[in-house]
Amino acid sequence: MTAAGRIGVVGLGYVGLPLAVAFAEAGAEVVGHDVAETVLTALRDGRSHVEDVTDEALAAVADRVTYTADAGALRRCDAVLICVPTPLTVNREPDLGPLRAAVGSVAASLRPGQLVVLESTTYPGTTREVVWGALARPGMVAGRDFHVAYSPERVDPGSGPRDPSVPKLVGGVTPACGERAVRLYERICERVVPVSSSDAAELAKLLENVFRAVNIALVNELAMLADRMGIDVWEVVDAAATKPFGFMRFDPGPGMGGHCLPVDPFYLSWRARQFDFPMEFVELAGKLNQAMPYYCLSRIERRLNDAGLPVRGSRILLVGMSYKGGVGDLRESPALKILRLLLERGAQVRYHDPHVPEVGEPPLRAERDLAAAAAACDLAVIVTAHPDVDHAAVASAAPAVLDLRNATPAGDWPAVERL
Repeated sequence: MTAAGRIGVVGLGYVGLPLAVAFAEAGAEVVGHDVAETVLTALRDGRSHVEDVTDEALAAVADRVTYTADAGALRRCDAVLICVPTPLTVNREPDLGPLRAAVGSVAASLRPGQLVVLESTTYPGTTREVVWGALARPGMVAGRDFHVAYSPERVDPGSGPRDPSVPKLVGGVTPACGERAVRLYERICERVVPVSSSDAAELAKLLENVFRAVNIALVNELAMLADRMGIDVWEVVDAAATKPFGFMRFDPGPGMGGHCLPVDPFYLSWRARQFDFPMEFVELAGKLNQAMPYYCLSRIERRLNDAGLPVRGSRILLVGMSYKGGVGDLRESPALKILRLLLERGAQVRYHDPHVPEVGEPPLRAERDLAAAAAACDLAVIVTAHPDVDHAAVASAAPAVLDLRNATPAGDWPAVERL
């Protein structure tokens, strides 16, 4: 690799685009590849579609980044980073279609000396079996003639620009592959943590997210029990969090969203079954988190019933539609499921979200005046707590509030009921 180097990034989403900018800021020439022409057109015009990458950041590196749909341009790169989605099928099994397509494009332009790194979250063995398997050529040996590694993304959407202080895990399919990848990421990361193999790095990434998913499932189940026992679960969590050791705080909520937490447990459990090892604990946590919107629906029904109202015909305002506060990402958002369940039961549903202008087809558009929308509803349900939303205004204006996020400020709010 030359002093500056040429880096290819396949997939210019919330993982790939920040990486492309980071390497360009480090002085590399970057080839950004994507199959979505709308994305490429916007980026060429200097408009970012990723909330954590500003238009100003794109402008600062515009002379060092090329955006293209031509996979052949990757042949000129010293390293190619694959950052494509790894979703689930309708049967909650890994869908590697986007990854296989991306790897096929990289394989068609592979040249001796290149490093190929997979960044997408996936099950252990994917880099070896899918990526390395597709790149293998007669007479070309991995670790000598080309290199293959896995380095999982650790992006925190909504937290701002990519943080170089977050340690980067790297595992190669051979030791030489791992060493090559470590040298690459040392250019943009303050600390690179090598592990023995790509399989170990893949499992470490799944552990990070499954750990969160399991603990969220635990506190969600506790919230349901506390409700039945007439105990304030938020008081319980606050009290337990005062312990300075042996406890890590997790908060209950309407379910999990985003790409990672709702997906990764199923990647791990699917792979484990291939080794005749059912991960019942992980699967149970996934099922419980998937069921939380239905529990929240029962709480909505009960709240309306207390006011003598049926779901059908009631005016319900959902506050927050994205999966996480501060972002507009709708992937796997529990608010979408709650919205669908309410519409199926005949409710008149509106929503407010400053980050999501419209949802659904035909589109349902966001209410701009939060206070007016809250005053006009029968029940306001706080599903996602955006930091730039005045939840006190909701508590003051709405005749009844169901707060699923403990977002309303402390104090005497007779209309507010919490999860």
